[in-house]
Amino acid sequence: MRSRMWWGTTAVVLGGLLVAGCGDEGGSGDGSGDGDKASAGAEKPATGGYPVTVTDCAGAETTFPKAPGKIVTSNASSLELLLRLGAGDKVLGTGFPPGKGTLPGELDARARKVKVLAQSVIPKEKLLGSGADVYIDTFASMNMGGGMGDAPTEEEYKAAGIKHIYLKSTACAARSQRALTELSAVEADITSLGAVTGTSAKAKELVDGMKEKVGAVQKAVGKTAEAERPTYFFFDYDAGTKQPTAVCRKQIANAVITLAGARNVFADCDGDYKQVGWEDVISRNPDWIQLGVRDRGSEAANEKAFDEARKWLESNSATKGLKAVEEGHFLRIGSEQTTIAGVENADTVQKIAKALYPGKVG
Repeated sequence: MRSRMWWGTTAVVLGGLLVAGCGDEGGSGDGSGDGDKASAGAEKPATGGYPVTVTDCAGAETTFPKAPGKIVTSNASSLELLLRLGAGDKVLGTGFPPGKGTLPGELDARARKVKVLAQSVIPKEKLLGSGADVYIDTFASMNMGGGMGDAPTEEEYKAAGIKHIYLKSTACAARSQRALTELSAVEADITSLGAVTGTSAKAKELVDGMKEKVGAVQKAVGKTAEAERPTYFFFDYDAGTKQPTAVCRKQIANAVITLAGARNVFADCDGDYKQVGWEDVISRNPDWIQLGVRDRGSEAANEKAFDEARKWLESNSATKGLKAVEEGHFLRIGSEQTTIAGVENADTVQKIAKALYPGKVG
């Protein structure tokens, strides 16, 4: 799948996400791979004119003759992007709301004003009756398997007057044929949402900021030979400790880890997440472990959770002998900015690289 962004005389079609999020996304993660070259031609800044046409993972088009005025988001990921774009006033409701204090500064205050339609998946009837003219879906519910809840059909969306579009860096991951090793799919989501909501200038600013941060890391460590890159395990503490949940090659976290100059020890598992055994973690014996706890809403609560995760690894008979545990190679970086598509993915790349390559990354 190699859709491209193009400009016609009557419409702007944003297909860049298909290149990175749903197509043969690849590249070495150092900015020099074929996948990067393919994406580069698709990531031209949108002009901000209407109509704007976006595509889903299968290539079906949705056209916006003007900016939508009433938006519902499926979860905190798309909500946060709209808030960062300055389109938060258009959001009338969300599912999976961000926890209090989980978004930085003013974004958190604005998120508190958005109506919560459900703490998890928005019920079908509530979504269709919400009065929205567009629903931004982070989930892969396009009859591709693994859909979230009792999702409306496309015919039902149309009957309710709701345009259904996707945060494709997440929703299209299962269709990718290669590992996710770059953030171009996330950047394309931001560009696409900016074009749809008439905030292209802000979208470009956000994407440029991400590219600058990741580019600096790549300049410093991007050419590190594969064998010399530290191995890395994302410990999803809140997913449970009895059986660990690994982030696989099609998860955003794999791109974050790779761009930071590390090797995800579970990059060989297909899909986005997979439950594994502690024996699998032990056999791969990571050099570094990220204590991936979810934001508790305050720095003190977060630090307590990080402490708990570390203590568990240090006291558990199955994990206390791991190289990373014995050497105290822990990173205290939250789950959300690592595993959920967003602007902070680039910040996490920086944080990981600074820890793994002290003195090399500014």
